[in-house]
Amino acid sequence: MFSHCTDPSALQGFAWLSCYLTTGNHMLFYASFGTVLLLLAVTAPAALLFGFGGALAVRSRLAGLRLFGRVYTSMVRGVPDIIFFLFVPIAMDQGFEWLRSRVYCDPSVPVRQGNEFIVCAAAKLPLSTSPEWVHQAYGLFLAVIAFAVVFGAFAANVLHGAMRAVPQAQLETAEAYGMTPRQVSRRILIPQMWTYALPGLANLWMILIKATPLLFVLGVEDIVYWARELGSAKTSAYSYPHPDWRLYYFLGVLAFYLLMTWGSERVFDRIRTRLSRGQATAAGEAMRKAAP
Repeated sequence: MFSHCTDPSALQGFAWLSCYLTTGNHMLFYASFGTVLLLLAVTAPAALLFGFGGALAVRSRLAGLRLFGRVYTSMVRGVPDIIFFLFVPIAMDQGFEWLRSRVYCDPSVPVRQGNEFIVCAAAKLPLSTSPEWVHQAYGLFLAVIAFAVVFGAFAANVLHGAMRAVPQAQLETAEAYGMTPRQVSRRILIPQMWTYALPGLANLWMILIKATPLLFVLGVEDIVYWARELGSAKTSAYSYPHPDWRLYYFLGVLAFYLLMTWGSERVFDRIRTRLSRGQATAAGEAMRKAAP
């Protein structure tokens, strides 16, 4: 990075540290913080969409759709998260490769050969000739789907409970005024439910933040991967030899997650205050009494 970093063996003190902290691997380490933020920014809306769909399915008047919603929420919530984080990416990856094998490979050759799943090179995802960033982006895409499926089931349970918490009298009054069930849901139920859902969704957001280190399990080079890789002891065979510094790297990761949770709490407090204003809830009543 700096001009004086050409010969690391001749460096000492601050010059050595400045060069060490600006190596290519450290740049990837810093960029991995953005990977975590990107995962959160994409996964949270996706999980909320899955959850909203699951909650509406549970409330559906169609027995088949209602059964699907209950099976989805019960199955995902009843299985350890790590199982789904490993199963969903593998299942999706093999599903995509199977579809591509029907186009790019000889259809007469089975892809399932004993216990092994084998497709031709042209059907592989990503292709072996693809650059490294494509492999990382593909792994991140599979991770987002896995996170969305898992946390969407929990969000569905939260949103379904919030929908049930909306006073039934309001819904009946809207129907008495001639609103259709769809209008009642769009104008009364959905706007009202967010006040009741926010505490549970805030808790899910905190859990999602704490679950992001599972990217390391899925093969994505996240901050946990680079903290372990850069912090482990390096011998003289490396340009910047040093003892085991994993403690310091993981302290930095710890500070990052603490800052994320602290900032999230402040944001949710503001959202909760805004949504509770004027609402017929305990929080709204407290705000009314506190108002001058």
